[in-house]
Amino acid sequence: MEWSQDPASLFSIPTGISYLNHAYMAPQLRRISEDGMKAIESKERPWNIGANDFFTPVEELRKEASVILGCTPNCVSLVPSVSYGVGTAAKVLPSKSSGNILLLAEQFPSNVYPWLERSKATGEKVIFVEKSHRNWTEALLGEISANTSVIAIPECHWTDGSRINLQQISAAAKDVGASLVLDLTQSLGAVPFSADAIDPDFVLAAGYKWLMGPYSLGYMYVAKRHHDKAPMENNWITRKDSHQFAALVDYGDTYEPGARRFDVGERSNFFLVPMALAGLRQINQWGVEKIAQGLQFTIQQIISEANKRGWRTLSPDEQSPHMTGIRHPDGLPEGLMDGLIKQSVYVSIRGDSIRVSPHLYTTREDISRLFSALDTLS
Repeated sequence: MEWSQDPASLFSIPTGISYLNHAYMAPQLRRISEDGMKAIESKERPWNIGANDFFTPVEELRKEASVILGCTPNCVSLVPSVSYGVGTAAKVLPSKSSGNILLLAEQFPSNVYPWLERSKATGEKVIFVEKSHRNWTEALLGEISANTSVIAIPECHWTDGSRINLQQISAAAKDVGASLVLDLTQSLGAVPFSADAIDPDFVLAAGYKWLMGPYSLGYMYVAKRHHDKAPMENNWITRKDSHQFAALVDYGDTYEPGARRFDVGERSNFFLVPMALAGLRQINQWGVEKIAQGLQFTIQQIISEANKRGWRTLSPDEQSPHMTGIRHPDGLPEGLMDGLIKQSVYVSIRGDSIRVSPHLYTTREDISRLFSALDTLS
């Protein structure tokens, strides 16, 4: 894969550190650190922060996010977390009498707790779909029925990257009149996605992983059919003509257009927005398609090394291009994580899986160091 600039040079990862844990937290781009420091310093001179600074950078961020989400900027909302966005979806999406809400077994809790709370109020049954011997797509399709009110899932399971066919799930949801809510925290920015093509009701993604931004700022896609729904909170900046500071006491009921009504209060965060913008611009400069191709090559190298040693890996139809889980046939040895860290190898252990999540900074030496360490520890 050819790049105009070596991606590794854009990060500050020391020689000898094999960071294969992008799904945990992205290492910060040098440019993000630079822009963050400039943003912090700007607060020393608040007289230079004008009214437009509350709005223009946010709209630039919304535009960059829309490219990655595959939608118009009008459908993008800024949220502080996935749970905030899922809570919004749980509030506005319709329920069904005797309905059920489908989740994956061992799904990340940000896309679980809001549905458990909703079920207490509506009486809907929350069903955790088990993978068993099938892949996740087949397992979900087997559970979708006329009683299904909401399907709230990721594109790949956070523990090992096992992938779901969203096109098939979306079609099945529409057949029974179910809503589709996607948590793409572990895929957006590394796997091509188009909200226009999949047509979900809501999409959430935390910004500090594959979108390479700061913590506490994320993104929410809201389908046009929900743009008239009530937001989670009522803040001033999402109301029509909020840019006219002198007229803010002329209270009104009309919101800014599109998904902006769902934006979190203080969305103009003068520190986080410039940092998030730098991350999204870098992703769009690389292109998600090209990122996925580069990561897929690296993932195949990791799978090949694992298979040589008899480790279990995902089937090809389940494998995501950007992260994978490898499992030892006899289980993971005690103290494995500490042993890897001592050898400067960073991965995650999720359940019975070693979750390996490289990025464009990953080298062949990093992969060799991983498996050399595993050879000594297992």
